[in-house]
Amino acid sequence: MASRKTPAVVVPAVGSASSTTVLRSLGQRGIHTIAVSEHRNPPAFASKYCDESVRAPSPTEDVSAYRDALLSLAQRESVKAIIPMREADVYVLAKYRERFAEHVTPLWPTLDQLTAVQDRTRLFAIADEIGVPMPETALLEAVTDWDRQRIVKSRYAILTGDHEDSVSTAGTVSLPKTIFLESGERPELDTIREAMHHDPIVQEYVRGTEYTFRGVFDHGEPVATTLKELVRGIKYPRGPSICHRAASDPDLEASALKLLDHLDWHGLASVGFIRDEETGEAKLMEVNPRFWASLPMDIHAGVDHPYYYWALATGVGERFDPEYRVGTTSHLLRGELVHLHSVLTEDYPLVERPSVQDTVWDILSSVAEHPHFDYLSLDDPGPFVRDGLNAVRTNVAVSQVPGLRRVFSRE
Repeated sequence: MASRKTPAVVVPAVGSASSTTVLRSLGQRGIHTIAVSEHRNPPAFASKYCDESVRAPSPTEDVSAYRDALLSLAQRESVKAIIPMREADVYVLAKYRERFAEHVTPLWPTLDQLTAVQDRTRLFAIADEIGVPMPETALLEAVTDWDRQRIVKSRYAILTGDHEDSVSTAGTVSLPKTIFLESGERPELDTIREAMHHDPIVQEYVRGTEYTFRGVFDHGEPVATTLKELVRGIKYPRGPSICHRAASDPDLEASALKLLDHLDWHGLASVGFIRDEETGEAKLMEVNPRFWASLPMDIHAGVDHPYYYWALATGVGERFDPEYRVGTTSHLLRGELVHLHSVLTEDYPLVERPSVQDTVWDILSSVAEHPHFDYLSLDDPGPFVRDGLNAVRTNVAVSQVPGLRRVFSRE
């Protein structure tokens, strides 16, 4: 337990390497780290830079109970900041902003700002208004032409009773992943709505390279920013990034900054784009108001976003001009195995499956040339070991359920 004089930070321990990265960054600077999770053994709890681990209710089951758990930590005299690591975290912080502001500086958006990006119909309306390119998007109920390549995904980044009156649960609703549609076939609309718990959005399928522009922002002004290029996703059509490269793209970055300035954005932002291979346009996909899963790449590339967040939240009057090493690449090793499994066993209607030989070569050569990893660290091996054990336990348990198949997945 930290003394009253030792500054402390609260970090939700989620299922990606981002939580561990934050603990490593701030723990190495002598900041007392408090990792909080509804899970018994998240990888972050195994880090030597995790000074204190706290169990909390799950926001999926009870948002109010999770809020109360965070508030009880915020009320400690030593706690100076809470860092949102997932949509549920920033939703709770924004919804109960005034209560948290009594104890820590609210370095996150207001609830209205948050809703403007977590409701993708609002986000794309704003983007259209200010001239930021985006894919053709419509609500499912408005689509009549199914002769084009399209995808279906949730309208919301997080679904609660504040978003849809039909949601009666005290927690948040788990949403299905992106659905790839065969062109020329009308999908079962009612089945999709039932699975999504609302009327989702339908987008044109854009082929191209995926990027995310991310950083810490002070009322629209960037404190520090980076750009990630997705090299490989967890599945071969894309999905969450498991091999990520530090990049630079001035016109894409200008579009992201234009959007965040318009929103007067405060706190963390990760703005997703796809560079359309046919038109060359960088098209907006989403804005995530929390730390991103590929955060380790930024650290490897010389940009310490967790510390910049801490400095802004605690009023450290310091200017940051890090040496950003474009081209630095980081790997989630478990994710690389899942990607290969996807190539070996899965089919997606809109994406041609790559060859196994090319995939193996790409993975091995990339790891050899860029031996940077999301979890694996000789200085702090615990999270890597714990992540692997958790994945094995999860998949052994799931494999025992008749008719259910699942590979290693990320939260």
